[in-house]
Formats: sequence, structure tokens, C-alpha cells
Amino acid sequence: MTLQLESVASPWAGSALLHDVSAQSRSAWRKKYARWVTVGDGLVLAVAIAASSTLRFGVNSDHRTGGEFVVSYTSLGVILWIGWMVSLQFAGARDERVLGGESLELRRIVNSSVLMFGVLAIASVLFKVDMSRGYLALAFPLGTIALVLARVVARSSLRGLRAEGRALERVLLVGATETTRRTIDLLGDNRRHGLAPVAVWAPYLPAGGFRAADFDASLQTYGPEIDIEAAIIESQATMVIVSESAVLGHDGLKELAWRLEALDVELLISPNVVDVANARLHLTTLASMPFLHVDEPQYAAAAEWPKVIFDRVGAAFLLVALSPLLLATAVAVKLSSRGPAFYRQERIGLDGTPFSIVKFRSMRVNADAELHSLLAAEGQEQGPLAKLTRDPRVTRIGAFIRRFSIDELPQLFNVVKGDMSLVGPRPQRQFEVDQYDHAAHRRLRVRPGVTGLWQVSGRSDLAWEDAIRLDTYYVENWSMVADLVILWRTVRAVVASDGAY
Repeated sequence: MTLQLESVASPWAGSALLHDVSAQSRSAWRKKYARWVTVGDGLVLAVAIAASSTLRFGVNSDHRTGGEFVVSYTSLGVILWIGWMVSLQFAGARDERVLGGESLELRRIVNSSVLMFGVLAIASVLFKVDMSRGYLALAFPLGTIALVLARVVARSSLRGLRAEGRALERVLLVGATETTRRTIDLLGDNRRHGLAPVAVWAPYLPAGGFRAADFDASLQTYGPEIDIEAAIIESQATMVIVSESAVLGHDGLKELAWRLEALDVELLISPNVVDVANARLHLTTLASMPFLHVDEPQYAAAAEWPKVIFDRVGAAFLLVALSPLLLATAVAVKLSSRGPAFYRQERIGLDGTPFSIVKFRSMRVNADAELHSLLAAEGQEQGPLAKLTRDPRVTRIGAFIRRFSIDELPQLFNVVKGDMSLVGPRPQRQFEVDQYDHAAHRRLRVRPGVTGLWQVSGRSDLAWEDAIRLDTYYVENWSMVADLVILWRTVRAVVASDGAY
């Protein structure tokens, strides 16, 4: 079917009015945020450069560079500040499309810093300026770290605004099937990215597709009887996401891009690839068509020697460092209630191999036998991730060590032994594994972890499906950097005690 984008007349057909509305709603918060980020960059760089000069030469010094071209370090600091600010702009670190986003923004900051000091090194050779290596060795890391921290703070503030329903792009989705509905659900569950679905536009009605009742009642739904321009104006959308590119075809997509360019409305096209990390995606162009190249899953790398060494050495170090806490906890558990200090339970590990997990005992003896009746009293069934929010079996000491996940620390012995990793999927019991589908079985391709993506994303507050999805995402997109990030987020989750019962 040929898409007719302008087949229906509309009282809002005047594109000037549409341009004014969309431009104001789209650019107001973005431009304000970009201005604040620019001011923040300038301030932190000025402080970092001044601090570098003070640390290297002291206060009220009048040191100058050597060589044929002599300048004061005050003048050099001004030149460095201007060059750094220009480098940030040139590297796209202030591009509105990356501000407030994920790692791309921070990578561009680091790239711009490296570029700046590379150009400075070349300039010093060309103009024969002999600069203090100590000054540069301070300015480069201080400035880069200050920029990164400032952006992290700015991003945190932006996410706070988004949680309140502000600083959001109003999204109109083009599509009419289950794919569109799932895209809406994913965007709604990840509001921190700043995209709020407000409308759905279906340029044609496929069999079994596009029924208003299929979508959230808060969404405006439009069919082929209305032009997309009118749909944008009525919904006040500031962004269009094509969730099903086949709906429009090649020519339709091209025409839509032209229309939205003139209307100052942003266009995104979903490739319908989910749970794949950016590092595994590469854009390539063949025969004038863009394609996404998806690298193979990374679970094999998670079993190689770098991670194994990192796990065992890290676990051994933590056992030594935390030995006073471990000893004190063991004594407290033993003295506070009848029974052993440690609790062992069979869990399923790498490739479905059972192993005995070790924890500090946080419940009274034979607590497992009471679980079924207590769950029934709360209206629950014994299933995956089933957990009592008020568990009478937990001892007083047990409640404390569970709140701060101290009961999990003996699992470091499992890591040293090789049954577990520091980071990995949640180790589960056989009755839970028996309920796995084909996709869930992939989580058994790596060793289970003391902590993992599910623990730092909600812990016991997560639904079973979400926990499995997070674990399989980790398995297929493993990287050492991701492990370090999860370990850092674990500390924050434990301190906050989110989802710990």
C-alpha cells in the first residue's frame, strides 16, 4: 500500500503553526539544560586549571614556560580553558541528542580531553614551548574528572525532573501491532531516558491491529483518516518513533523524514532489537541502506581467565578485608539463637551443575519447612522469587544482616572455590530452574554471582520475568566494565536497602 501522508485535509494544515508549537515544546528544556551544562563545564574547568597551577607552582607565583615562545602559566591556563571548551563542542559532548544520556556523553568528554591535550602537545613542539609536565599531569586528570562528575550531577538532576514528569519528549509512535505496544511498554518503564509516549498513529489498519482498546487509555490513537501532521499537532508530540518501518516502506520513511525536518520534530526509527548492549551493535551501510550488525553473545568471554582471576583474587581480598565483620557476625548469629552460624542450600550453577551455597543463618532452624504455610497466609504461592515481606522466621540478628546483605558475604568462599563469580545471574533452586523456558536457560551459561544486575535493579521487588530478562541481558552482553559498574551499584543498593526483606 502506498502511504499518503497528506491525503486528508486538516484545519492545522498550515505548517508555520505546527512548527511554532513543536519547536517551543521540544527545545525549551533542552536548550535550557544545554546552557546550564555549558556554564558548568566552564566553571569546573576554570577551577581545575586554577587548582593545577596552584598545586604545581603555589599561590601568587609568576612562573612562565620555557623555550623560544614564553608565556605565563596564567595566560596558558586561559588558552587551555578556551581550547578545552572548543574541544568539547567539536567532539559533540554538548550535542542535545546525547546530553543526559548514558555512556556516550561521558565518552565524548574523555575523547575531547584527549584531543585537547594531543593538540596542545603538537602545538608545544611546533612553537617550541617548554611547558611543565607536572602542570599538565595535574590539569589533564583534574579537568577530565571534574567534567565527568559535573555531568553525572547534571544527569542525576535531569532524571529527578523526569521522574516528576518534566523535561520529557512527547512521543508519537507510528505502528499498529504488538511491536508498537511493546515499544510503548518499554518506554514507559524507562522514563529516565526522557521519552513519554503520548499518541499512536496507524497509517493503515492491518488484520487484528490498531484497536484503541489495545493501548493505554492515556494514549491518543489515530488511524489513517487523519494526517500525521494533524496527529502531531493534536497530541503536541515533539518526537516521532517509527516502531514498524515496514508500515511506511522506503519511500514513506523518506517522505516522513522530510516532513518532520520542516516541522522541527525529531525522528527515530526502531530496529526492534532489544536487550542488546551498544557495544554489540555496529551501523553499516550497504547498497545505500543502513544495517545493524549485531555481534554474537558474550557469555563465552565471561568464562575466560581474566574474569576468573578477577573473581577469585577479588573474593580473597574481600574475605581478608572483611574478616573482622565476618567473625563478629558468625559469633552474633551463633549466640543469638539456637543453631549453626552458617546456612547451606543447594543451588544450580554453571551449565546446570548443583552446588552448595553458603550464607550466614538469618532464620530459626528448620525455617524452610514453614515457608509454604506462611506464603499461603499471605496469599502467595511458592514460586520463583517468592519472598515474605514480614517473615516471622527471621531472627533479630538475621533481620539486621539481611537488611544490609551481610548474610550473603560467606558466598565469597563459593567464589574462591570456583562455584560462583562476584557478578553474575542470581543462583536459583532446582524448582525455579524447572520453570525456565528456552531463553531463561541461557543464564546458566555463566557462573552465578554474589551480586548481579537484578540485585541492583530492584532485588526482591522485581517480577520473575523482569529478573530473568535482566540476567539474560547480563549473560549476553557481559563485559568487565559492566561488572565493575554493577559492583559499584551494589554498594549503593545495599546502603539503601532497596528490596531487601
